[in-house]
Amino acid sequence: MSKWNSIYNQSDPVCYPAAQVLTDNDFLLPTIGTALDLACGLGANAVFLAKQGLAVTAWDISVVAIDKLTAQAVRQGLNINACQQKIEADSFTECSFDVIVVSRFLDRTLSDAIIGALKPDGLLFYQTFTREKTSPRPPNNPDYLLVCNELLALFSPLRAVFYRENGLIGNPLRGLRNEVQFVGKKM
Repeated sequence: MSKWNSIYNQSDPVCYPAAQVLTDNDFLLPTIGTALDLACGLGANAVFLAKQGLAVTAWDISVVAIDKLTAQAVRQGLNINACQQKIEADSFTECSFDVIVVSRFLDRTLSDAIIGALKPDGLLFYQTFTREKTSPRPPNNPDYLLVCNELLALFSPLRAVFYRENGLIGNPLRGLRNEVQFVGKKM
């Protein structure tokens, strides 16, 4: 936790955009409902979702990140309930959210809990790092990097609405690289 507190203590929330998988597919979002920004960091996804009219819950282990997000939500009058907590499978309640967003966070043991926390017809927007990289940028620990098509397997109970994993195909200097994007719908 102290690592993330230190990182977020030196960061400005305004400098972080919402995840591309969310902004590029925002037309899929419901007009009303509840959303969870999981491992929210400084909360760019939470802010984006709240501006779309959703009631947002945001979880992160860093108290510094949560404090900064809470202050930003108050300043902007956004419906965000930011909570500092360690994220574990028992953190989730069944059928609680219309939308869940996960960006640059990976804990494979949470996939069933994430699926369970979605309401019927709920959407999961997920974007994180892959092992197949075009540059040696961090993270490099394989525990936090997906193998090819792993995100599809982890969330196979969901109907894949959108999936992008360019890997090393084509011109490695263009397009989405080092990350995978997924949008899935709970049936």
